[in-house]
Amino acid sequence: MALVSSQPIDLVLSDVKMPGINGLELVRQVHEFDPDLPCIVITGYGSPESSVDALRAGAFWYLEKPFEQGHLDVVRRLAEQAIEHGRLKHENRLLQNQLETRHHFDSIIGDSHALRRVLEIVERVAATDSTVLVTGESGTGKELIARAIHYNSPRASRMMVTVNCGAIPEELLEAELFGHVRGAFTNAVSHREGRFAMADGGTIFLDEIGDMSMNLQVKLLRVLQERTFEPVGSSKTQNVDVRVIAATHQRLAQLIEEKRFREDLYYRLNVIPVEVPPLRERREDIPALVVHFLEAHAEKNGMSIKGISPEAIEMLCRQPWPGNVREVENLMERMVILRREGEIGTEDLPPEYREAADAPSAAAGLALAADGINLRGELEAIEARWIGEALKRTNWNKNQAAQLLQMNRTTLLEKIKKYGIERA
Repeated sequence: MALVSSQPIDLVLSDVKMPGINGLELVRQVHEFDPDLPCIVITGYGSPESSVDALRAGAFWYLEKPFEQGHLDVVRRLAEQAIEHGRLKHENRLLQNQLETRHHFDSIIGDSHALRRVLEIVERVAATDSTVLVTGESGTGKELIARAIHYNSPRASRMMVTVNCGAIPEELLEAELFGHVRGAFTNAVSHREGRFAMADGGTIFLDEIGDMSMNLQVKLLRVLQERTFEPVGSSKTQNVDVRVIAATHQRLAQLIEEKRFREDLYYRLNVIPVEVPPLRERREDIPALVVHFLEAHAEKNGMSIKGISPEAIEMLCRQPWPGNVREVENLMERMVILRREGEIGTEDLPPEYREAADAPSAAAGLALAADGINLRGELEAIEARWIGEALKRTNWNKNQAAQLLQMNRTTLLEKIKKYGIERA
C-alpha cells in the first residue's frame, strides 16, 4: 500500500494467503485508494467460492497455482489485458469528469461585440483539425475557449488533456508530454504514458506555451510537423493523432526577438489565432459575469445572497480588472462568503475597489494657463502617476502592471527607472 500511494503502478499481482491481511483485503484497500488499478489474485488453494470472492472484491482475474512453463504466456497476456483495462477505465473516468462540466458556447458569459467576434471564430474553427493559438491576458478565459473548441469538434468524444507548461519544471516536462520508459532516469521505475499519447484521437491543450524551453520547442515542432515522438529513454517512434491548442499571456513576437521562442514553432502554432479581449475592453459583460458568479458561489456554499445593488454593479464596471474574469470570480466568491445573506452593496466591496472607482480621470480639472504649459513635463508627470497607481494596484507585480497599462514590461522597467518610482 505504501508503494501504491507513492508512485504510479500499472498492475497488482497478489497472493491470497499472506501475513497481516490476505490478498482479498489488499484488493479492497487498493481499490479504495485507486479504483482503476487492476489486480490479479493468485492462490494455491483454489475453489469456486474463493474465485467468486476475489471477483467480488474487485479483482480483474483469479489464477490458481502452480502454472507450468506453457502457462506463462497466458499469464503474460492476461497481465497485458488487465493493464489495458485499467488504462481504459482511467481514461473513461477522466472523460466523464470532463463531460460533467458544461463546455458549450452558452457557458461563456457575455454578449459584448468583442466577445461575440471571438466566439464566431471559435465556432468556425471547432469543426476543423487546425492548430489554434489562444492569446490574451491572464484570467481572460483562454482555457474555457480551448474547451469550447474541443467539445464542439468531431473529437469531443475523446479526451482533452491539459498541460500547464509554466507549472512543470523543465526537466520533468518532456517526460510529462511524451512519457518515459523504465530506467530512463532516476525514479523512472516503470513505463509511463505521456500526455500526447493520452490525448491520441482527441485534443491536447498546452497552456502557457511561452514558458517552454527552447530544447522542448524543437521536439514539439517535430510532433506538429510529423505527428510522431519518442518517449524519454526510448528509440521507438510513436505515431499520434492529436489536435494541438496552445495558449499564452505573453507576446510571442517579443519572445522571438529576444531569442526565447522559435519563429518556426510560432508559425506552426499560429495557424488560427484567437485573441481573447481583456475585461476592460468589454465592460458591458461585467454585470452578467458578476451575477453569474454570485449565484454560482451562493449555491455552492449554501448562502442566501439575494443579489447585488445597482450602485455596486456601477462601481464594479468602473474597475480596471487587471486579473480579468478570474479576478471577478474571486471577488464574488469572497463577497458571498463574507456577506452570507441579503444583498451585496457598495459598503461590502473591499476598500481598494471603492477607491479605484472614486479616482478622478486623467482629464479631470484640466485648465490651460494664460502663459502656456510645459506639455512634455505635464505628460511625464501624468504618466509617472499612472505607472505608480498600476504598481500599487498590482502590489508591484510588473507583469500585471504592464498589462494594465498596455505596454511592454521592458518599457515599464525603463520608465520606472526614468521617473525614479520607488516602492513605498
